[in-house]
Amino acid sequence: MVEKTFAMIKPDAVAAKDSGKILDLVEQNGFNIVRMHKVQLTKEGAQMLYAVHKERPFFGEMVEFITSGPIIIMALERENAVQAWRDLMGATDPKNSAAGTIRQLFGKSIGNNAAHGSDSIENAQAELNLFFANA
Repeated sequence: MVEKTFAMIKPDAVAAKDSGKILDLVEQNGFNIVRMHKVQLTKEGAQMLYAVHKERPFFGEMVEFITSGPIIIMALERENAVQAWRDLMGATDPKNSAAGTIRQLFGKSIGNNAAHGSDSIENAQAELNLFFANA
């Protein structure tokens, strides 16, 4: 079944000029980029994106990092898009990511791990609605 998911190239990967390489991997792995923008998130936007983590001790650090520079946000589409994007990103900690995944190739740490992706179809729709009207 064809699904849509939300994907982000985080500030660390944008600053390192890895965006083009990551976008190439996106397309090589069968994703259709339905929408894409390079944006600078506001603190309010970041708080809305990470609202599920607002009670966690690292919430403030996440918000500060994600607003530290431009990001690339995407609406991706393909069969089983949510899981396929998570598989392509790799484990949260780049040290534990499989070879050839985005985080293994471009991530530096758990916090600076190059990419974000929705963890469920429901969260994908909520994140897409946050950034893309009618995505």
